[in-house]
Amino acid sequence: MTSNPYAGAHVGYAAEPAAAPYSIVELMPGIRNALDYLRLRAGERVLLMMEHAVDPVVVQAFAAAAAFRDADVRILSVPPFSPGGWDREAPLDIETAAFREADVIIAGTWWGEVHTAPLFFDQIKARPSRWLSLHMTATAGALLTGGRLPAEVFYALLRRTLERLSPASSIRVTSERGSDVTYSGFTFDPDPGAMRPGDWRPFPYGGANFWPTDTEGVIVIEDSTVTGVPEEPLRVTLEGNLVRKIEGGMAAEQLRRYAPGGFYMRHGLLGLNPKVRVAGGTQFEREKHAGAFYCGLDGLTEGVPVTTGPGFAHCDIQVDRPTMVVDGELFIERGRLLLLDDPEIREVAARFGPPEVILDDNPTMILPRRYTGAGAGAGTDAGPEPVSGAGRSFPG
Repeated sequence: MTSNPYAGAHVGYAAEPAAAPYSIVELMPGIRNALDYLRLRAGERVLLMMEHAVDPVVVQAFAAAAAFRDADVRILSVPPFSPGGWDREAPLDIETAAFREADVIIAGTWWGEVHTAPLFFDQIKARPSRWLSLHMTATAGALLTGGRLPAEVFYALLRRTLERLSPASSIRVTSERGSDVTYSGFTFDPDPGAMRPGDWRPFPYGGANFWPTDTEGVIVIEDSTVTGVPEEPLRVTLEGNLVRKIEGGMAAEQLRRYAPGGFYMRHGLLGLNPKVRVAGGTQFEREKHAGAFYCGLDGLTEGVPVTTGPGFAHCDIQVDRPTMVVDGELFIERGRLLLLDDPEIREVAARFGPPEVILDDNPTMILPRRYTGAGAGAGTDAGPEPVSGAGRSFPG
């Protein structure tokens, strides 16, 4: 039987530990960073779309912080969304109607709400609202760790990553468990920085997202949307960006059943946030950790990839400690993002505190409040400069 020492719960927020009431004090640096990222202003209509089982302390923290900025706050408690949009007939009339009336949406869902047709990325882009999504991260633990990283530090890491990877011809990802897959013909999401109308962004911020046109090799799944941690090695073979073979006992059968028409490689993401949890973190939290990698398979539509809408069978796959080589040059070594030692990155981190503290990729060492970016333009237009690069803005 395989095991993964990092994997967390897979059944939703109901299985996550509840935070103590007074811990709301310690969540505020992360909440502040989230609202700064949103560019929240007084008078804006804020919708908190939170699944029924989200910790009330987290909901209260977001509501109180938004109200303190004189926003008009509404809280909508909703049923859980299905994994990867699997339940394509789910009634979402109330959620959709509320979204259309809000200036800002903060969504606390376990599985992605954007893997549904009414709330897919194209629907969000068509509205002037700004959507902040906490997939598996509407938790005290996520806000206390990855949420505390100053946005400017993340964007310095993202900028340097895009400078190196956007012009590259190949990205090879390997792991000690046997993954060996090469991506090419990719387009990176430029991620324009602090949010603007029509934007959808995850929080905590944390990765560089890309879409390949070709994927070749084998991925050995460590944790995934469909299977959780598989009972035995689960191998997915890709050729020409399509899944050609799935091997590995019961988990392989579960994955095939999830998309009977087959899969293609939709996107990949390398994590850049050194403060995001690994041990104890959920899959969509761990994907953002500096040096982690994950990729998303999606179901084919009548035998072909369709990227303009949800595939209704999106399966995200986690690789916690990969090695990544970009055009023959080492970029990540066994889960260590080498950019964390870059002098330019350390210079940016030094604006907030000791670089060796800000960039320490052991998230057990929680970033002290005084190093979290307080006073960096709350409630104003302050925020990271746009990050250059070419690409669409559909992360999934």
